[in-house]
Amino acid sequence: MDIKGKKIAILATNGFEQAELEVPRDRLKQAGATVDVISLAAGQIKGWDQKDWGRPVKVDKTLDQASASDYDAIVLPGGQINPDLLRLEPKALKFIKDIFEAKKIVAAVCHAPWLLIETGIAKGRKMTSYKSIKTDVVNAGADWQDAAVVVDQGVITSRNPGDLEAFSAKIIEEVKEGRHLQRSAA
Repeated sequence: MDIKGKKIAILATNGFEQAELEVPRDRLKQAGATVDVISLAAGQIKGWDQKDWGRPVKVDKTLDQASASDYDAIVLPGGQINPDLLRLEPKALKFIKDIFEAKKIVAAVCHAPWLLIETGIAKGRKMTSYKSIKTDVVNAGADWQDAAVVVDQGVITSRNPGDLEAFSAKIIEEVKEGRHLQRSAA
């Protein structure tokens, strides 16, 4: 599918799961989108690759330089460290919430649904996540499902790196569809 002309934000910081940033980034670029890696500070962020530190990834923009109005979707990679650090950052939470409130696509994989919990987006939604945070997702008021990809009005969630091809394909499909104007607020 071609999503040429669309802009996607990937919000991450140190400790993101390597594949959960790189696979969606690469698939979205292959589909024609412009993809910006956005982080708390300029320079590079370092991934976590299964059992040890991974490769650095260049930061395209800091949160201070990014505006939700510039993007058609946001992708939130998991890993345990990355979303745990980001959920403590008010600017990161505001950026996610602004994209959601503009009825744009929000996609989170693995532990990144913690960010959907923190922003209130999880409540009342069908979602999945990494199995170790299932209780967190349920306690936030979501209907947790054990599936490779769960979509609820443009909010896309997946469980783990094994789901990344399906996750990436669903992001492309949803971005192509556009805004979810009927989506209820969080």
